[in-house]
Amino acid sequence: MKKNTFIEGTIIATIFIFLVKILGMLYVVPFYSIVGSRGAALYSYAYNIYLIFLSISSAGIPSAISKIISEFDTLNYYEAKTRTYNLSKKIISLLSIISFLILFIFAKSFAHLIIGDMTGGNTINDVAFVIRCVSFSVLVVPFLSVTKGYLQGHRIMTPSSISQLIEQIVRIAIMLIGSYTIYKIFNKSLTFAVGISLLGAFFGALVADFYLIVKIKHNKKDLHINNIYKKDNISNKEIIKKIAYYSIPIIIINLITNVYSSTDMVLVSRTIQHLGYSANDVEFITSSISTWCPKISMIINSIVLGMTMSLIPNIVSSYVKKDFINVNLKINKALQIIIFTSIPMTVGISILSTPIWTIFYNTNHYGSLILKINIFTALLVNINLSTSTMLQSMNKYKAVYFSVILGFVTNAMLDVPLMYLCKYIGIESFIGSIIATVIGYILSISVSIYYLKKESKDLKFKETINILGKVIFAVIVMFIVLFILNKFLTFNLYNRVDSIIYTIINTIVGGIIYIIITYKLNVINDIFGNTMINKIKKKLHIKVLD
Repeated sequence: MKKNTFIEGTIIATIFIFLVKILGMLYVVPFYSIVGSRGAALYSYAYNIYLIFLSISSAGIPSAISKIISEFDTLNYYEAKTRTYNLSKKIISLLSIISFLILFIFAKSFAHLIIGDMTGGNTINDVAFVIRCVSFSVLVVPFLSVTKGYLQGHRIMTPSSISQLIEQIVRIAIMLIGSYTIYKIFNKSLTFAVGISLLGAFFGALVADFYLIVKIKHNKKDLHINNIYKKDNISNKEIIKKIAYYSIPIIIINLITNVYSSTDMVLVSRTIQHLGYSANDVEFITSSISTWCPKISMIINSIVLGMTMSLIPNIVSSYVKKDFINVNLKINKALQIIIFTSIPMTVGISILSTPIWTIFYNTNHYGSLILKINIFTALLVNINLSTSTMLQSMNKYKAVYFSVILGFVTNAMLDVPLMYLCKYIGIESFIGSIIATVIGYILSISVSIYYLKKESKDLKFKETINILGKVIFAVIVMFIVLFILNKFLTFNLYNRVDSIIYTIINTIVGGIIYIIITYKLNVINDIFGNTMINKIKKKLHIKVLD
């Protein structure tokens, strides 16, 4: 298995995560048509609670393992690496079982917390059943995450990236086949169909985990497993302390991040009920903001998810060596990649919100409006996640705590007042919740950047700001051209076929304009380097000009 450089690792991880997220976007079209808005809301309730418990049981340890393995590999502590991996699997077993039991036993209490006394939609028993179905995934997914973290710590990105694709394919296959068979063929209840579809996460993780175990078994030499090494002067107790030191902060951070979403879900649901929306509209709006709009946002988030997989071990390696020049380079490079990729995609999806919502979920005024505005939170999520990851890689957890908690508290405090304000000024009240989220993320990002500049010596963003200006210019030109083009396109954006054609035309034209302008302005070369660009050109059989 080959180790990857930062840029290579980022590209490999991003390509596979992009494929995973594309599948994650596409499956919602048939799934939504099978289960409808009520089934989609039911799925959303269970999945958001599941993510919180997944954070508790696994979110911190894989990142901690990636950091520790990278650190030990840099210091040539080969024997300690193997012990770290084995100890982490024992710890994750205990956490997974505890999380599963809480989620399974108290499912009804969680259901009541989510929907309260709302009538006319899904019942508390419906929600409790699907929560119990998804709880089984907590027993398997954490093990998969630890194994991926172990490989990423070696800067080996390909196998863990492939495992994500395998996991997604199996999960989607079970979701679609299971829900269709149960609900459409055997005419069983919608609740049972959604419950079966949620079990897809369990089986997907099981198959992906088996794949990684086989890959590790066949590459023991590269990973320094079972080779005869003298025992490193690091005790199991020290390793466990290190795992706890690295993982507990990340668990808290991920927990707060997922509570962020669940808090929005509960506050939006309860508030707009009082503001006169019907039960069906409440469920649709709530699930759209918390689950179905983020499904489309996945295509943007995939960029930073792929990058952070490579970012953690690379920054850790440079930081351990006190190579602050390299740390600064990687921080700026990461932000430049996000700016270059995320901004045009965010603006593009916002422009095409109506046809995109029609393609995925059929026509709905609320849905396209939510997507048009809420997609900008995906851009902020990307920046926030990357800056948070940078601070975590440098062990600056207090800064991350402050950043995340400030954003969360701000969002929670502003949610209800801004929804009432929006109602008062005559716009849809749920927009207030999206505005609150945007403000929360902006505060978090500002705090993170402040601490990055404080920690990383001589950190300057001059080149990154220069690239930001060029990207904004290219996006403005793209927007103007698409605005003019769409004046001449006569498509029915509430028809799925017309929406697909309209979206494809806009994507191709907008993409070509953006790439040409940024290439002419040397943005692409400045970010990825001439060597990487020339490699891509050669693979595409494009003649490299001097």
